[in-house]
Amino acid sequence: MNIHEYQAKEILAEYGVKIVEGGLAYTVEEAVQRAREIEGNVWVVKAQIHSGARGKAGGIKVCKTHAEVEQAAEALLGKKLVTHQTGPAGKVCTRLYVEAGTQIAKEIYLSFMIDRTSERVIMIGSAQGGMEIEKLAVTNPEAIIKIYVEPAVGLQDFQARKMAFALGIDAAQLNHAVKTIKGCYRALRDLDANILEINPLVVTANNDIIALDAKMEFDENALFRRHKIAELRDNTQVDHREVAAAEAGLSYVGLDGDIGCMINGAGLAMATMDMIKLAGGEPANFLDVGGGASAERTEKAFRLVLADANVKAMLVNIFAGINRCDWIAEGVVQAVRNINMKIPLVVRLSGTNVEEGRRIIANSGLPIITAETLAEAAEKVVRARNEVAAKA
Repeated sequence: MNIHEYQAKEILAEYGVKIVEGGLAYTVEEAVQRAREIEGNVWVVKAQIHSGARGKAGGIKVCKTHAEVEQAAEALLGKKLVTHQTGPAGKVCTRLYVEAGTQIAKEIYLSFMIDRTSERVIMIGSAQGGMEIEKLAVTNPEAIIKIYVEPAVGLQDFQARKMAFALGIDAAQLNHAVKTIKGCYRALRDLDANILEINPLVVTANNDIIALDAKMEFDENALFRRHKIAELRDNTQVDHREVAAAEAGLSYVGLDGDIGCMINGAGLAMATMDMIKLAGGEPANFLDVGGGASAERTEKAFRLVLADANVKAMLVNIFAGINRCDWIAEGVVQAVRNINMKIPLVVRLSGTNVEEGRRIIANSGLPIITAETLAEAAEKVVRARNEVAAKA
């Protein structure tokens, strides 16, 4: 789960990381009022969307008068920002963060993330902050410093000092830098975050060390014990189908293809999408209905898949163990009838009560295409998709 910049900054401030004065605004009037409340004569108006590279998309504006703040707010609120992270669909800005301008002397990159390969936390830093770390990794990989942290021990002072020195922090600022680095690590550890990124972490003209931007991503599986974090979710920044799926207890991820998928089990879902691609098609989604797919749950899954207007054909692939093929078949028949489905549907059933499930499908009188193997199902759904495309 991602959160906004201002939310991440509020969290970091609780862990001793310095941030500049700022305020949230949902309207143009509120943006101007936030600027009036902040001392100084330079303000930065930032679009709050779940994406990096907002500056390149015109989502960050430096203002020197209240009139400029007003103009910036008018230009950003309600605007769709498209970055390399959002894809062509972009994300709509519904809120702004107005903060005081900062005299920057040095920009630094700092992040913490879970490295699943080493099963440790990795701290990554670079003295060349303010730019995309992915590009820096290609153009100048030597400029990136990596330090691994053993979770059972935690981040040690000597590791924080090593990173601070590698980032070019002066000796006079060392204690402040160590406090900032350790505060970031504690925030990641205490709140079950997967990623914590500050780009840039700046040294100001007054020798302060300030998080000028912040990004945090949290482990969805740990939100049951992080209620305050879960409440920070902004559903306007998430695919509405993924929100509906979460409410129904389904695992759904929207993709760019045109063949809808409903499968039980994440591993089988991945294999099915691979087979669709091998057969020449493109999956429109990842959808795992899990082991308890009742008729009602199956119908919800169908509606989620068909909510994507790009879907031209649909594949249901079920390997029943705890579940039963006859239950799934009944759910599929009910869903197709209730939804009045207009696109081709391919169903492949295997496992518990498979013969009864196939009988229910065959006796339904519905134009459902059946298959016995995964390869056959993938070929049939791609063929059906191609026939629909040829008629269009």
